[in-house]
Amino acid sequence: MEKGRATENIEQLEIAKERNLGFFEKYLTLWVALCIGAGILLGRLLPGIGDALGAFEYYNVSIPIAICLFFMMYPIMVNIDFREVVKAGKTPKPVALTLVVNWGIKPFTMAFIAWLFMKHVWAPFIPGDAATQYIAGMILLGVAPCTAMVLVWSYLAKGNMGHTLVMVAINSLTMLFLYGPLAGLLLGVGGIPVPWKTMLLSVAIYVGLPLIAGYFSRRLIIKRKGFEWFDARFSPKLKYVSITALLFTLVVLFSLQGGVIIEQPEIIGMIALPLCIQTTLIFGISYAAARLLNLPYGDAAPSAMIGASNHFEVAIAVATVLFGINSGAALATVVGVLVEVPVMLSLVYICKSTKNWFAIKNISEKTAHSDT
Repeated sequence: MEKGRATENIEQLEIAKERNLGFFEKYLTLWVALCIGAGILLGRLLPGIGDALGAFEYYNVSIPIAICLFFMMYPIMVNIDFREVVKAGKTPKPVALTLVVNWGIKPFTMAFIAWLFMKHVWAPFIPGDAATQYIAGMILLGVAPCTAMVLVWSYLAKGNMGHTLVMVAINSLTMLFLYGPLAGLLLGVGGIPVPWKTMLLSVAIYVGLPLIAGYFSRRLIIKRKGFEWFDARFSPKLKYVSITALLFTLVVLFSLQGGVIIEQPEIIGMIALPLCIQTTLIFGISYAAARLLNLPYGDAAPSAMIGASNHFEVAIAVATVLFGINSGAALATVVGVLVEVPVMLSLVYICKSTKNWFAIKNISEKTAHSDT
C-alpha cells in the first residue's frame, strides 16, 4: 500500500512539473525547428560564414561547436551527485546492455539497412559507385556510438546522470579498441585509420572539461554556501543554459552544413531515411531489452539513447581520410549530423511519455548535504 502511494505521489509530482513548464520549455520543438531554419538561412545569405566557422577546427573537432557543447554540458555536470556515479558503476545490467547493443548489434544493423536502401530501395535513383560510398559513410556512423551528446539527451529525458556518465566513460574506452577492427570488417577494408587524436580530443573537450569544471565548482559552492543554497539558488539559474546552448549549436551546425540540404535535397533525404530508421530501431531494441531486464526508467532511457546516437566527429574524420572530403562517404556522415538532434529529441519525448512502463526507484526528499 505504501509503495503504491509513493508511486502515485511521484507521478503527481511529475505531472505538476509538466504543467508548470515555462513557455520556452513547452515549445522546445518549435524553437528547434526555428533554429534549424535560421541556420540554413544564415548559411545561404552569408555563404562565407560556413568557411569562417569551419576554419576554427583542430583534428576535425570544431572549436565553435566545442564552445557550445561546453555550455550544454556544464549545467548537467554540475548537477550530478558524483556519489551516484560510483553506485552506477556497480550496476552490471545497464552496462552490459549498452555494450551488447553498441558493439554486438548496432554496427551490423546499420550495415544491413544501408545496403538494403542504397543497393535496392534507392538503386534506380543512385549510381552504384555513389551508393557504395554512401553505405561506407553510414557504416562509419554506425560503428561510432555517442560519447557526449547522450548526456544532453539523458538530461532532457530525466535519466540517471550517474549511469549516463559511467557509460560515456566505458564507451569512450571501448571505442579506442573496437572502432578500427569493426569498421574494417564491415567495410571489407584492412588497416582502417583510427583517428586517435580526434577521439581523444573530442572526449577531452566535450566531456572531460565540463566534467572537471562541474565537479570542482559543485564541491566549492556546496562547501561555501551549503546544498540548500546550491539547489534553490544556483541550480535554477542554469535551467535554460543547456537548452539555449543546444539551440545555438543547431544554428551553427546548419549554417555550416545547411547548404548541402539546398544543393542536394533528394540525396539528403535518401540518406536521412535509413539513418532515421536505424536510430529508431536501435533505440527500440535497447528500450525493450531494458524493460525485459526490469531496469528502472532512469537507467533505461540513457541505455537506449547512448546506442541510438552517434559520434559524428569520428565518423567524419575517418570518411575524410579514407574517401576524401568531397566523397559520398563524407556526405553521408554529414547527413548524420543533420538528422541527429531532431531525431534524438523525438526519442526524448518518447521516453518521457512512456516512463510509467518502468519501475520507479525509491525517491527520498532532498536533504541538505555536502559533497566531501
